[in-house]
Order: sequence, then structure tokens, then C-alpha cells
Amino acid sequence: MRDAIIREAESWLDPPTLYHHAADIKSVGVDCAMLLVRVFCDLGLAPAFDPRPYPHDWMLHRSEERFLGWVEQFAVRVDEPAPGRVAIFRFGRCASHGGILCDGGMMIHADLRAGRVIRSELATYAHRLHSIWSVHGV
Repeated sequence: MRDAIIREAESWLDPPTLYHHAADIKSVGVDCAMLLVRVFCDLGLAPAFDPRPYPHDWMLHRSEERFLGWVEQFAVRVDEPAPGRVAIFRFGRCASHGGILCDGGMMIHADLRAGRVIRSELATYAHRLHSIWSVHGV
């Protein structure tokens, strides 16, 4: 199952899917939340779920753990990072970004600064790492 999760996440890399708040269309646009939703729901590892609408900057003005609340519905917190698991990061006042872990300390995520879905080193965001989650026992 871990390989299937990573393959599905990689399918958002090429052709490139641009960063677009609250979108979820492969090769067009997606944000970090909807990338997680699409990968895990499309593989049948989470029930159909749509957290939209949500403001693009809610984490800057509120302390409510909105993003983390969505993750907690479908995943369990674990101690060890492993391919296919979800890394959650704190930006602003609360947990507000997520990526899918891959081999070699890498992750796939929709990155606002890069303007698209990218593969990057988990270590780049280590200072913002909030927690690691396992969906459906992965």
C-alpha cells in the first residue's frame, strides 16, 4: 500500500500541478490539504471527504487546529516517519501544512512558495514538523 500511495502522490508531479488554494484537479491545481484528500480518498484509504471551503490564511489569524482536526478523522499519530505516511507542519499559529513521505527522507507536497506540487527534503521543514500520521495502518 505504501508504494501505491507514493505512486499516486508522484502522479501529481508530472505534468506539474500548480499550487492553487482549495483546488483538487491533477495537472491543473491543488493545495496541500486537497492533495492529501485526493491521494488517500482516491485510493480508498479514507472515505470521500471535502473540507472546503476554508480560508487561505486561517492559520495566521486563528489558533483552532482546523487542519489537524481533518487529519485526526482518518489517521493515527505515530512516532516514526515512513514512506506513505503524512507529515504535518506548523505554519502560523497552528498545524497547517502536510506532505506525503517518500523514501530517502523526501516528501511530496503542494508548496505555495514553489507554486506547484514538488518533491523536497523533509529536513528542509524539520523546524516546523508538528507530527507524523498513518492513514489506514500504513
